[in-house]
Amino acid sequence: MKVIVFGGAGFLGSHTADALTEKGHEVTIFDKIKSPYSKKNQKMIVGNILDRESVKKAVKGKDIVYNFAGIADISKASKTPVDTIEHNILGNTIILDECRKNKIKRFVFASTLYVYSKSGGFYRSSKQSCELIIENYQEVYGVPYTILRYGSLYGPRADEHNYIYKTIKQAVEKGKIVSFGEPDDLREYIHVEDAARYSVDILDKEYENQYVILTGNQPMRRKDLLVMIKEMINKDLDIKYEPQESKVHYEITPYSFSPKIAMKYSGKYHLDLGQGVLQCINEVYKKCHPHKEINGIIVKDKNKKK
Repeated sequence: MKVIVFGGAGFLGSHTADALTEKGHEVTIFDKIKSPYSKKNQKMIVGNILDRESVKKAVKGKDIVYNFAGIADISKASKTPVDTIEHNILGNTIILDECRKNKIKRFVFASTLYVYSKSGGFYRSSKQSCELIIENYQEVYGVPYTILRYGSLYGPRADEHNYIYKTIKQAVEKGKIVSFGEPDDLREYIHVEDAARYSVDILDKEYENQYVILTGNQPMRRKDLLVMIKEMINKDLDIKYEPQESKVHYEITPYSFSPKIAMKYSGKYHLDLGQGVLQCINEVYKKCHPHKEINGIIVKDKNKKK
């Protein structure tokens, strides 16, 4: 099928675009920047989801539309409410309206577990609003959808906004970790490659007009995750906990009220959290120490200055 991934240059979007390509779909990536991860057999459109004409041209002729675009960082959303509402709600509605006009087979929306919570600020409320609008488009115009509520993602291609990436980078570069939050904060981390693969699996008919939860299978407390990272890096890391500046993140569970019940999907297999964290450490270490690798051994380049 012909698929377009809005926000396909980003962390989750780029992995989902790859998973779609591996399944044999004809993939187009739409983002405000050219994706550094795009493959030769993927098309790339550089554009803005608030530009209706660009979105119109991009959606035309497509069978499936994914929307990962918008402001995804909770802290940034809390500081820029107008931009968050504009990009997350209006941008999503512009895409939806073109889906209506083109009678697409499925609209897949990236939501979050924060919709269940009192935490999450403007990020949460923007996602809740989008979910309701998507339901409206299905009820009024018959636009088929699947809404995916993701848990805490981690893995390759993450940036400074990702908790595990940011934590590992601190450990590698500074030899210490300053973590904002309580040691007993609990998360169900899901590797981004698992999340991407599951995001393609839900194109099956049984997930049409459904809400689906995609989280990890290994709940872990913050303190246990940090000890795992410390042991893997094999350093005498100084770990310090600081209180969160605001209650934008949940502590034990996101569930406080339910706008709509969702089923939880678990694939046939998933990447173990320990292996996934080790993969992240390797990626961050290579970025911080760009040495040559020969037969799996990292070797310093004599021609490079320290």
